[in-house]
Amino acid sequence: MKKIDLLIYARWCLPMTAEQTIYENYAIAVHEGIIVALLPQAEASQQYTATQIHELTDHIVMPGLINNHGHSAMTLFRGLADDLPLMRWLNDHIWPAEQKFVGDAFVEAGSALAIAEMIRGGTTTFSDMYFYPEATARVVDRSGIRASLGMVVIDFPTSWASDVNEYLHKGQALHDKYRHHPRITSTYAPHAPYTVSNKTLEQIIVNAEELDVPIQMHIHETASEINTSIEEFGERPLSRLKQLGLLSPRLNAVHMTQLTPEEIEDCAQAGVHIAHCPESNLKLASGFCPVAALNKSGVNITIGTDGAASNNDLDMFAEMRQAALLAKAVAGDPSVVPAYQALQMATINAATALGLDQVTGSLETGKAADIIAVKTSDLETQPIYDIASQLVYATSRDKVTDVWVAGKHLLKNRQLTTLDSHKIIADAQQWASQIKANA
Repeated sequence: MKKIDLLIYARWCLPMTAEQTIYENYAIAVHEGIIVALLPQAEASQQYTATQIHELTDHIVMPGLINNHGHSAMTLFRGLADDLPLMRWLNDHIWPAEQKFVGDAFVEAGSALAIAEMIRGGTTTFSDMYFYPEATARVVDRSGIRASLGMVVIDFPTSWASDVNEYLHKGQALHDKYRHHPRITSTYAPHAPYTVSNKTLEQIIVNAEELDVPIQMHIHETASEINTSIEEFGERPLSRLKQLGLLSPRLNAVHMTQLTPEEIEDCAQAGVHIAHCPESNLKLASGFCPVAALNKSGVNITIGTDGAASNNDLDMFAEMRQAALLAKAVAGDPSVVPAYQALQMATINAATALGLDQVTGSLETGKAADIIAVKTSDLETQPIYDIASQLVYATSRDKVTDVWVAGKHLLKNRQLTTLDSHKIIADAQQWASQIKANA
């Protein structure tokens, strides 16, 4: 028998591969953080002996969820300025609060709160766009989660950088420091068409090619963004970005609620990925991403939570459900975004968008053991007819009992193993007191 590190026995295994197979009474064999086999339990018992064995007799095991867009440290602004339109929310509340409070310590505390929440909700990888990414990187490093961290660029000064050159320099330093890290990658993160100039975007396109990294950007989030672009540039944002050469398989376009049929076709032909943030879009009344039309055109659609200041949670199970339901309502078609597709959007589609599909996003031999276990025996999840349907329409994040990233057990029977939840809560409360007293 072969000795390995970890053997997980589960009632159901949902690998999220192209075959859309669901296995019953299967086992996952893991060694040195890598999946070495998926096989029937009886065969696993005969072939392997493991240092750790987990028998999950009433669980679904599946790839960890991938949150393809967020601003992790903004958990500390959760509930600060609710029920406002986007630009008023940004101009009158969020940007002033960021200027006053955001710094290295703020971002580390907020990122710890976000990462703990995401792990407990079954997220094993997240794509982040925020200032002081080196502080987020420290939390990622010690927590064990996987992350693609944004090299933020914006054309006006913030507490993190004074001008475009400093943003680019600090982003390059982040990339260089973590370029060989097993769980941290980097992404260029220009904020939005209305905050980043053509010249800056042209430089980012060149840099992204040289570093071979994705680009993530808020695009076509609101109708006012479109109108402002027409007034300033004489064209819609996507038209401008297309002329600059930004539309490509590197681009993760976030939100995309305002799209014409021609723009959808442009995105499909260019290989653009969409980061759909349904709950944030609904809360800010930004509009509806035309998921059905994008899907029909072959555009790769992923799911993100956005930041906790505009959502107000980082719950990917809720986002999957909302994405599926909203797409049906917008299209007037209940067959749009069936449950399995919603799961794809939150796993392998997102891994593809981030260039990580050879590493994570599905349970396959040779990939990292980024695995979550979802309990199915509670009364809220009974009876069970269809596993995908159960996960999307009837399961909440509190049913996630165990989480592994690269074979490391980050959540064990609902308890965090690498992060101190008591300290994280205390730090969040301390920041909240300071913000409330000075906001």
